[in-house]
This record gives sequence, C-alpha cells and structure tokens, in this order.
Amino acid sequence: MTTISRVLATDAALDLIAKLKTKHGPLMFHQSGGCCDGSSPMCYPDGDLLVGNGDVQLGEIGGCPFYMSAPQYEYWKHTELTIDVVPGRGGMFSLEGPEGVRFLTRSRLFTDAEWATLAAELESQ
Repeated sequence: MTTISRVLATDAALDLIAKLKTKHGPLMFHQSGGCCDGSSPMCYPDGDLLVGNGDVQLGEIGGCPFYMSAPQYEYWKHTELTIDVVPGRGGMFSLEGPEGVRFLTRSRLFTDAEWATLAAELESQ
C-alpha cells in the first residue's frame, strides 16, 4: 500500500472535525460538485448521505470517510486534495455552517513520480 494520500486535512480542519464529531457523532464528507480550488466539501453525519457505485472513497480525514462522485473523480484523479477551514458559510446542509466557518478544498497536481506510483497501484487492484 502506498503512503501517497489523495485527501489530507490541515490542523484547523482536523480540529473542527473533532469538534463536530463531539456534537454529532461519526461524520462523512462528500465533495459535491466544484471543479477547482475553493470548492466546499459537504460534512454530514455518517450515513446521512447514501453513497454507492457512483461514488469513490478517496480516503479519510480525521477518521471520517471522504467521497467524491465517480465522474468528478475522473476530472480530479491527478490531484491531491487538502481540506482546510476558512471563515464564511458553506453548503446549507453541511454541519460546519453554524460554526461560522466552512471547509475549503485546495488542490495540487501529483508529481510524475507520485502519479506513477498511484497508477501502478490502480493496475494491481
């Protein structure tokens, strides 16, 4: 298994996730739409959003699964996502809204070496 992560979280995001877990229990994330930096992933109580074959789990942040739709994954599969927190309002159903902040997605392209490692891993599955 590779040590390359597709999704990471800043310390601020991890702190907020811990706070939200205390209030709401287990959580899950879904990157619903958005094509670039500045998009807001949605945070739900775990199981409140049904995921299926049309969704890809990129990994976990703060012990919470992080999903994206398969078509969106095809667009973003060459990127590492970093989830951060900024002041403002996110999606109206996302749990962080009442805190006066929103989760924010930042991205960077994988290096050629990272992508080669990930591609080889996908082929072996």
